[in-house]
Amino acid sequence: MTPEEMQAALEAIIYAADEPATLDQIAHALGVEKTEARTALDLLVASYATDQRGIEVRKVAGGWKFYTKPQHHDVVRTFIKSLQPPLRLTMPALETLAVISYKQPITVPEINEIRGVHVGGVIKTLLEKRLITTAGRKEVIGRPILYRTSKQFLMRFGLSDLDELPSLKEFEQLAQAALGSDSGLAPAEQASVPAAAPAVGSAEADAIQASGETNDLGELAEDPQEVSEQSRAARAGSAATDADS
Repeated sequence: MTPEEMQAALEAIIYAADEPATLDQIAHALGVEKTEARTALDLLVASYATDQRGIEVRKVAGGWKFYTKPQHHDVVRTFIKSLQPPLRLTMPALETLAVISYKQPITVPEINEIRGVHVGGVIKTLLEKRLITTAGRKEVIGRPILYRTSKQFLMRFGLSDLDELPSLKEFEQLAQAALGSDSGLAPAEQASVPAAAPAVGSAEADAIQASGETNDLGELAEDPQEVSEQSRAARAGSAATDADS
């Protein structure tokens, strides 16, 4: 395989991958050593770094994936909004996701205590959207389930690993940008607002058209208590931020 053929094959692999392609996967598919595969990766990344390219090859969640460049996010967001109505993440979902992000692994009772409301419905939603996953059980009475953020979470927010997590304030700004909403968060009163479509990430338009389910980033909690106690949730969210500062 010539260097040019390897570059073309590598480009095809990363484009076709649903999740970030790891170095081991790439080397195995190309039939070369990892050092040779990494050299080819570096060349591919450099070739997409020019201003003439609208996308880039970025390392996220332990692998490589195509993403739109930040300078094109506005036009991509406008395009995505033309495909379907703007979608937003609700305050209960964002608050719960933030708590899990910075306190993981964490149990539901611990999240309830921080937020001041029952989060069962939101946890179910975040699990369905694959933004969080289980992480075993805590060795205490009752052995409650532990939750942590998932690989999908890293992909959605363009993070290589959890060490890149921003401050809580920056996290909210990052979520707003990733969700592509003009006003950021959907009001909790809207009982049937659909989930948010990310405006940053790889092959956004293809992903949204292919599967609305896998591109939903959050929705209203299914637990009615989340809606009825929205005022308490807002106060609890502020308290959670103070606690983490």
